[in-house]
Amino acid sequence: MKAELLDFKIESSDEISAQFLKREIFSFRDAARFIQNLDYGRNSDKNNLKAVFIENKGTCSSKHTLLKTLAVENGFYGIQLTIGIFRMNGENTPKIKDRLLKYDIDFIPEAHTYLKYKGQYFDYTRTGSSANDFLDDLLFEVEIQPNEIGEEKVKIHQTFLNNWVDKNPELKYSAKEIWDIREECIADLSK
Repeated sequence: MKAELLDFKIESSDEISAQFLKREIFSFRDAARFIQNLDYGRNSDKNNLKAVFIENKGTCSSKHTLLKTLAVENGFYGIQLTIGIFRMNGENTPKIKDRLLKYDIDFIPEAHTYLKYKGQYFDYTRTGSSANDFLDDLLFEVEIQPNEIGEEKVKIHQTFLNNWVDKNPELKYSAKEIWDIREECIADLSK
């Protein structure tokens, strides 16, 4: 049985709540469904959550930060915005399989943003996505606040990546090279 977040009515007139209400979306569950069905892609301004609405797309970070903000605006504080580092590979992320083969890499430690509530995991990144897509490959996770989704997320990810490269001297790539390959993989995901 698929876990569901506790649903609540959107009653706030704050900025993000107003965007959902304007679209006749009146509950958190419907808001999550709406966000999950938007295209995957980087927003032009990742510091502006309304860009998700304007551009009709978002990444795991922008989509889940938006939903966490919606919850807070409506006085629902139990949802945790979480960054997890998982083994991104050709099996759990098929669109990058050829890229990893090109560089002869089994996986790249990738940061993923999702929500947690009462020990359950929720992933609204794409239509059909779920926490089962990454949980078996999860290496590390930490709760963050919405204002930490930019530079702090990158810092957490790069620190993990640097430590991973240091602990695996058999790798034929530097942390910077792994980061660059990762960027190519992210571009593949947007296609």
